[in-house]
Amino acid sequence: MKKLAILASGNGTNAQQISEYFAGSGNIIVDVIIYNKKDAYVATRAANLGIESRYFGRRDFLETDKVLDFLRARKVDYLILAGFLLLVPENILKAFPNRVINIHPALLPKYGGKGMYGHHVHEAVVANHERETGITIHIVDGRYDCGTTMFQARCKVMPSDTADDVAAKIHLLEKEFFPPVIESIVMGKPMPVQKNIS
Repeated sequence: MKKLAILASGNGTNAQQISEYFAGSGNIIVDVIIYNKKDAYVATRAANLGIESRYFGRRDFLETDKVLDFLRARKVDYLILAGFLLLVPENILKAFPNRVINIHPALLPKYGGKGMYGHHVHEAVVANHERETGITIHIVDGRYDCGTTMFQARCKVMPSDTADDVAAKIHLLEKEFFPPVIESIVMGKPMPVQKNIS
């Protein structure tokens, strides 16, 4: 059984979808949800799902081995970033080489980097009159949104679309593809078929 730890900073929609996808799986389990903002709603989602959650502050991540020691004690195999806004520190990346997975709400390398998350991305996509956008699932390295791309899925951006419209399309892509792509990476299976949605 492969153990996942989900790292999140906010609402936790993706964390819940991933947890529900693997509930009852004989191969993969969400072992714990870690969050770095005390009031993050993801902690409530974890409780509702019956999954242990643990808060670690910024200093715990960046200045100590507390998080790494916790992950090792639980024998976690992969880390999944689901709306986690802190740059993953080097000690954790070294302990989990090619086993830290992130999703970004754009087609990297476009609209990546520090400060480019959530609605900031969608607003930039609309402001630049992009005809398409999408999601990128990638392996995490020591820089924001620069690790090896494992999967992308696309959607059209219509001239009349607002940032909220784009966000809704991205959420559909995240729900459809993030959990099965995680499964493909962890289990060494073929990736889901990529397709465009309007």
